Amino acid sequence: MRKLLLAAVLPFSALAQDAPINLTPGAAPASQEIVATLAEKDRLLFDAAFGCKVDVLKTLVADDLEFFHDKHGLSMTSGAQFVQAIADGCKRQEAGTDFRARRELVAGSMTVHMIGAYGAMQMGTHRFYALRTGQPDQLTETGKFIDLWKREGDDWKLARVISYDHVLAPQPK
Repeated sequence: MRKLLLAAVLPFSALAQDAPINLTPGAAPASQEIVATLAEKDRLLFDAAFGCKVDVLKTLVADDLEFFHDKHGLSMTSGAQFVQAIADGCKRQEAGTDFRARRELVAGSMTVHMIGAYGAMQMGTHRFYALRTGQPDQLTETGKFIDLWKREGDDWKLARVISYDHVLAPQPK
């Protein structure tokens, strides 16, 4: 049965990659250096997005970024569109229409897996908080994410985002 399955899958996997087929089980584990690099990229990304640092954000995303959200489906199809959406949200915050927010990565939830020569997949759980002047930060929701980071030379660019399993936090009465 295993030989039959390999015979059926191998031709399709060869189409999906330019590199030779590797039949060794499992992918190469992410090195501690890559894990640390992506943890820092993750921190910079959310600091830029929620801190309205649009110029920094532009340096972190790939031109062909795609963003999938469990509530909205395919939401964005380019890095420019993503950056513009963040910039628009910052304008709404300045106008007082939207509240400021922060994101917190749940400690110990992040994992990183190599995706061949393309890059790495980062997964984890995060919490989002509303920030209102004179009030404690208020948890608004939790969610999970899968981020695909593309390696471009010595740099990493966010290329794909799957944001899912969002659960609204109970609101105080």
